[in-house]
Amino acid sequence: MGLNNTKTMISFIIPSYNNLKHLKNAYASIQKHAPEAEVILLDDGSTDGTWDWIWELAESRQQREVKSYRSLERVGHTILYDKGIEMATNSIVGILHADMIIGPSYIENMLKHLQPSKVVCATRIEPPLHPEGKEKIIRDFGMDFDTLNIPAFEQFAIESQLEYKDQTSTGMFAPWILYKTDFQAVGGHDPLFAPFPYEDSDIFQRWMLAGYELIQSRDSFVYHLTCRGHRWTDQIGKDDDYFKLASNRSARNYLRKWGSWIKNDEFQHPIIVPKYNIAYVVYNCNLDALTALEPWCDHIYIDDEQKLLINPYMASEQPNTSYELNKRVLRIGHNDPEGENDVTVTMDITRMSKADYTYLQQLPEILSQSDKVLGDFRLGNLQIFVGHIETYEKDLINVS
Repeated sequence: MGLNNTKTMISFIIPSYNNLKHLKNAYASIQKHAPEAEVILLDDGSTDGTWDWIWELAESRQQREVKSYRSLERVGHTILYDKGIEMATNSIVGILHADMIIGPSYIENMLKHLQPSKVVCATRIEPPLHPEGKEKIIRDFGMDFDTLNIPAFEQFAIESQLEYKDQTSTGMFAPWILYKTDFQAVGGHDPLFAPFPYEDSDIFQRWMLAGYELIQSRDSFVYHLTCRGHRWTDQIGKDDDYFKLASNRSARNYLRKWGSWIKNDEFQHPIIVPKYNIAYVVYNCNLDALTALEPWCDHIYIDDEQKLLINPYMASEQPNTSYELNKRVLRIGHNDPEGENDVTVTMDITRMSKADYTYLQQLPEILSQSDKVLGDFRLGNLQIFVGHIETYEKDLINVS
């Protein structure tokens, strides 16, 4: 396969929110290192002139290699990644953050590992702003737009390609590429996590459950400034209020869906925790306890005959999730928890300790490591009944 042909097979998807100066650098790096690739630029309701620049760029190239899309209001990259992939005309698609720039031979060194039912991610080079990890390289080529040293990054990438030539690891993080048909086969990103974050951890696990192989090309490099545009304010390292609210909402929805929190190995490869059908039966419940416990289980039953807690909780929380809370939050006596759920955990809030809350969070792993004996047992102040052992994580592969 010739170099030019490999490049024209790929469509880059880049959403951006008020990130124009970084977006221009991202696009320039593609023009330099992959000039024949299709680029799909999506404006996420920006107010910094992003749309004017995208529209003029797309028009000047007569929509051949640059496609554009504008959302009039901010919807987040969870939605826009999928919109861009829908618009892509090539068989291979790849995402980029707007604060990333690709290095020399970026596409070639990803494509050499790509096959159907395989996802290949690049190796990030990042400034020293976050903890080190085996899936990335910490090297300071600029903390922000004004200090970015692109020639130094490119030279480092060329030198490092010799050191890491043809090597792979099991790392998985953005940016990645895969066949468009493989992306669509699982339904794309789950809009449950719009606008962001955690849509990536969700889809990585779904790809694994669908049988896809996730690998990292160690000689395909991208410089990532990190967190610009959707998380940090003008002050590096300070999350804005929009991100804090969106992150809390997505975290709670992630727990509702998967029943446990994100777990990765040292290379950021996902570790899938089994999903069980678990119900909590909670006595002496209060609003704080209900708020804390509800996302961790499939059903929660509380002693609230008049629904003095249930109704206000659902009124405030229902706008934050597509799960029907009136089917999840129930009063004790509504029906038989042990008859409706595989695992039932009974507790009294007045007797709960920190250790008990830890047991609840670890319960799926505890169940997966047990001898799967049915019946009753205790963990701290928790009374647990296992009526049936079955896992349901494969039910989560496709977005309905």
